[in-house]
Amino acid sequence: MDSAAAGRAARALDLLHSFTYFAPEVHSELGELGLEGAAMKYVASRVAPMGKVGPGVATATFYNFAPRLIEAALPAAWEIATPSEVYEARVRGVDAAMTRWLGADVIASPEMAEAAELAATVARSIPGVDGRALFAGYTDQPWPEAPHLVFWHALTLLREYRGDGHVAALQGAGLSGLDALVTHTASRIGFSAEFAKANRGWTTDEWDEAETALRAGGLINRAGELTGDGFEVRELVEDLTDDLAVGPWAAAGEETVERLLDLAVPWRDTLADGGPLPGRMFGPRFGDAR
Repeated sequence: MDSAAAGRAARALDLLHSFTYFAPEVHSELGELGLEGAAMKYVASRVAPMGKVGPGVATATFYNFAPRLIEAALPAAWEIATPSEVYEARVRGVDAAMTRWLGADVIASPEMAEAAELAATVARSIPGVDGRALFAGYTDQPWPEAPHLVFWHALTLLREYRGDGHVAALQGAGLSGLDALVTHTASRIGFSAEFAKANRGWTTDEWDEAETALRAGGLINRAGELTGDGFEVRELVEDLTDDLAVGPWAAAGEETVERLLDLAVPWRDTLADGGPLPGRMFGPRFGDAR
């Protein structure tokens, strides 16, 4: 399996991880701990596997969030609950959300058990933690026992492994976290600029300043769209991201990956059609995913 095919597989399955951040059940479990606000819940629950880290570590690993948003969440979250308590609450919420959105029959099905085994096979083929700080935190978490949570955990490992490589690719291309967001939205395939600013904590002035610099650099035009050079830079970033993440998919093999996609894509579509995600939440290449 080449890197382009592996990238398509990863993008095809990504929603089955990313729904986690929007599921009411997850927000409710985190709220029961005392965490308040979507930003604190997101930041604390995603970074919890790394331990009781401060805002600097979260800002570095998340990459495209405004530092002020993360500083408002950490270390305040750790004064409310421990990282292990936060992570356990997240898993409980995922359990409830998957059961509600996919249905108890799917959760208990032989197909889910098979998908869990296949996804775990891919995730266990990840070659190591070198340079993958956020992924490394998740490798320290125990594997769940329930098949649907094994499935989710495996996809989460793959997602964070790929994400760490994506950050490296963005840095190699000379794109800051904010630059990455602006060029992502300029592709007109990902989420909107307004959603990105609100969700990642950037002000309009900061966004406009980044757009001005990217325009001067020839990456976006006056309409806020990618130029030819901008499109080329984003393509190079995505290609390198695929290259840096191909290892586990290639090791698992095409037959394993194709069977996993056959099983899981209908569940992804169920979440896309009626699940908790807001509109326009897919990555720059979701359109070429299965």
